[in-house]
Amino acid sequence: MADAGRRSAGVFLRDVGHGLLEVSHNVLALVGLLVLAAIVFTLSRADLRSATEQRMYDWLQARNTARNAPAETDFIAMPDDPDAGNLARALAMDPATLNRQQAVVTTWLSRRYRVAPEPVARLVQEAWHVGQRAQLDPTLILAIVAIESSFNPFAQSPVGAQGLMQVMTGVHNQKYEAFGGKLTAFDPVTNLRVGVQVLKECISRGGGLEAGLRFYVGAGNQEEDGGYAGKVLAEQRHLLRVAAGQSVPVTVQNAVITASNNGGPVLSVAPGAVTPLAPALPASMPAAALPGHPEVTGPSAAAEPPAGRAQVALAS
Repeated sequence: MADAGRRSAGVFLRDVGHGLLEVSHNVLALVGLLVLAAIVFTLSRADLRSATEQRMYDWLQARNTARNAPAETDFIAMPDDPDAGNLARALAMDPATLNRQQAVVTTWLSRRYRVAPEPVARLVQEAWHVGQRAQLDPTLILAIVAIESSFNPFAQSPVGAQGLMQVMTGVHNQKYEAFGGKLTAFDPVTNLRVGVQVLKECISRGGGLEAGLRFYVGAGNQEEDGGYAGKVLAEQRHLLRVAAGQSVPVTVQNAVITASNNGGPVLSVAPGAVTPLAPALPASMPAAALPGHPEVTGPSAAAEPPAGRAQVALAS
């Protein structure tokens, strides 16, 4: 009796297995026929074929961009960066631990913008560090910070640019993910690192420093940028002189180019006060650090960016 029951159960299980296998074969055959029909239909329609090819191209391009992204952004903090988890505890440092160039720049910026030297020292150190990795002069980074926010890490513009380098947080929120989210835009070191990444993209898009600065401030497609590039380059020139050991008053006026009566260039430092064009920087100054047009300068106050900042076009 038991043997008969086992044989019956075995026959039942074999029948069920054969049935499932048959159903699977039929389903796969049906799916294959549907796929084949869809391919034939698509190939017979030029518009559908073109749309499908475009979608495939876009998908492959997005995959390639994602795969290459770490190499393009390796100069900002990533999760494996030892500083990434300690930024909140690394917002200030003793200026005495900096090298000579960084120390004199820290002191000058601290006095010029009336901010504590310890947090400025940390930002100066970071500008040197990130600038080297991004292949940007650190004085350029610090000059942008000065013009954009006057070293106020909580600054915000009417169009939503936030922090030291006035990054459009709503546009570049993905760049903050490695640091913990968009609220880290108000962390000075994080904002500087993300701002440098945005600046690097703008320079690449513009094809040069001055064009990149126009893109950064939102005037990439305009003939005028409100003097923004000139203001940044003026502040950078002061910082280059300070780093070279020259004496630069912290109250120095950023000058603008005007024309004299005889047609020659002059520097206007204040209304009614015109002086001859300043001599060139000393030969000891690193040529790679000099702006393309060092004579074009502007006021050092924080710039008011044009409405519709072009960082929108560089969202990622």
